[in-house]
Amino acid sequence: MKKTLISILNTPREHDGFLRKGFRYFFSVYTWGKNLYRNRIVSDKKAIEIKFKRAFGFTPDVNHPKTLNEKIQWLKLYDRSPLHTLCADKYSVRAFIAEKIGQQYLVPLVFETRNVRDLTAQNMPDYPVIIKTNHDSSGGKIIRDKNEVDWPALQQHFKKLLKRNYYYESKEWQYKNIEPRIVVEKLLMGKEGSVPYDYKVHCFNEKAVTIQLDIDRSGNHRRNWYSPQWVREPFYWSSLKEGGKRTDPAVWDVEKPACLQELLRLSELLAKDFI
Repeated sequence: MKKTLISILNTPREHDGFLRKGFRYFFSVYTWGKNLYRNRIVSDKKAIEIKFKRAFGFTPDVNHPKTLNEKIQWLKLYDRSPLHTLCADKYSVRAFIAEKIGQQYLVPLVFETRNVRDLTAQNMPDYPVIIKTNHDSSGGKIIRDKNEVDWPALQQHFKKLLKRNYYYESKEWQYKNIEPRIVVEKLLMGKEGSVPYDYKVHCFNEKAVTIQLDIDRSGNHRRNWYSPQWVREPFYWSSLKEGGKRTDPAVWDVEKPACLQELLRLSELLAKDFI
């Protein structure tokens, strides 16, 4: 039955008959109702428990968390501060970073806007940029040549994103009250124009404990974990399934960055206000 429905829904629309149109309408209404129930009606606690159980196979004990993953769910529900909203806002956080560690560490801003009509070739520089919204996750667009962009389609893409509230999908409270806007920044590039490595330092009690290294996030996304001494950690990011088993999408060993100590120092400075 499930395969039959999927095959019907995957049929090109130009070949739709009455039955297929009925199935499409039913499925769209069902999906809308399901998302409304899960994201708007169900409590944050219940939604988080459902999502967690789907991923890990058991219901988290958010009142007495024992694992890191359970602790993260507790933080989602009970550790709520305006600072979290500030730092989840990809535009407002720029002022926080400038104040804490200096303006020189900000990615160059081209402009910000709340109007999708400002997204035109005339308003873009001649160098590559990334266009993103400040209030959600993913959805950004890399523009390497402004003359090869379908600007009306791009405007439509961001018009939809501006209406999105990521909180109702993730139940991560910090996203709920961010004022949506579009941010255009200079694209950071590595060798031969590739997307550079992405380093995330995880701090606990103001101290750097582990480093997450992401490679090729816009393509074949892979991830490694390292200690502050740049030793591979014994754990990995489980994101893929093959035959019911988790696979390890870790990448090859990466050379220790020359600026590692500065990276750790700045990360700990930024973490000081998170207690």
